Amino acid sequence: MKDLGSLRYFLDIEVAFLPRGYLLSQSKYVADILEQARLTDNKIVDTPIEVNAKYSSSDGLPLSDPTLYRIIVGSLVYLTITRPDIAYAVHIVSQFVASSTTVHWVAVLRILRYLRGTVFQSLLLPSTSSLELRAYSDADHGSDPTDRKSVTDFCIFLGDSLISWKSKKQSIVCQSSTEAEYRAMTSTTKEIVWLRWLLADMRVFLSHLTPMYCDNQGSIQIAHNSIFHERTKHIEIDCHLTRHHLKHGTITLPFVSSSLQLADFFTKSHSISRFRFLVGKLSMLAVAASRPNTSSPHTMRPTRDQTRLSLTQARIFVTVGLEDNPNRINSCVTFCYACETFFMFDMISALPQYLNDLQIDNVT
Repeated sequence: MKDLGSLRYFLDIEVAFLPRGYLLSQSKYVADILEQARLTDNKIVDTPIEVNAKYSSSDGLPLSDPTLYRIIVGSLVYLTITRPDIAYAVHIVSQFVASSTTVHWVAVLRILRYLRGTVFQSLLLPSTSSLELRAYSDADHGSDPTDRKSVTDFCIFLGDSLISWKSKKQSIVCQSSTEAEYRAMTSTTKEIVWLRWLLADMRVFLSHLTPMYCDNQGSIQIAHNSIFHERTKHIEIDCHLTRHHLKHGTITLPFVSSSLQLADFFTKSHSISRFRFLVGKLSMLAVAASRPNTSSPHTMRPTRDQTRLSLTQARIFVTVGLEDNPNRINSCVTFCYACETFFMFDMISALPQYLNDLQIDNVT
C-alpha cells in the first residue's frame, strides 16, 4: 500500500480542508458538464427550476435525438452527491429520460445555467459540530400532474453537517396530505435507522434519540396512536414501523412550522429569497464566480485562516487541471472566504503577488 497524502480529489469530488471543517465540491465536473452540453449563451439564473413549474410527458415535441438529454441528466444525478440545491430539479427532469421533449430540454438548460452561476458552490462539513443526528421529513401531496402521486423528501444532519437527503416520487397515490406525509416519515425512519447502525459500526454511539421534524400534525398523531381507524388501516404496516422506533426510543417526532421545515427545499420549486434562505440552512457556501474589485476601498481583506483556504482551493484546481491537460492551465482559482467570492487570476503567477499584497507570509 502507498500513502497518497491528504484527500484532495476522488471520483470527481474535490475536498478542501480548513480549520472549520471540510469543503466538498465538484467544480471541475460541473465545467465538464457545461462543455459537454455545448451551451451557446452566457446566461445564468438564480434558481435551478422555475417557481410552480409542472411538467408532463405530453409537454412539447419529442426530441429527435434524446442521447444528449440522457447523458446530461445522468451526469446531473451524480452531481447531486455534493449539490443538494439541484436535487429537486434533477428529480423532475430525470422522470423524462425515456420520453424527453423540447420542454424538458429547456428545463435541463435552466439547471445548467444555474450551475454556470454557481460553479464553485461547496458543501461544508463543519469539524466542530456534535455527533448527533437530526432529521426533517416532508411531502408534497399529489404534486405530479400526470398520476397525482406525491413526493417524499427528507434531509438528515450529523450535527451541522448535511449527510443524507432525498427527493423521490412515492410509489402509490395517497388519499390525503396526512397519508403522504406519513409515508415520507416512514422513508425517513428507515434512513435514520440505517445511519445509526452505520455510525455504531464506526464506534460512534448516539446517546440521544433522533428528532425527526415534521410539519403535519395529523401524521404525528397517527404515529402516537395505537388504535387504527378506517381512514388509516390501508397504511397500517407503515404506521407500525414508525411507531415501533418511536416506542423503542430511536426517534422523536417534534413539530416544526412549515417556514422552518428544511425538507421543504426538496419538495417543490421556490422563490429566489426562499431558495437562498434554505440553501444557507443546508450548510452550503453560496458563492458565484466573479473577478475581484481591487479598486474598491471597501474590499474586505481576508485573514490568515481565510487565505489558507484560498491556497487550498487553488492547489486543488491547479492539480486537477494539470492531471487533465497540462496545456489548459492558464488560470488559477482561489476563494476569499470573507468576501464569499471566487477570484479568477489570469495567470498562476498572479497568485503570489495577490498574497503579497495582502501582506500574509508563510501560509501553507
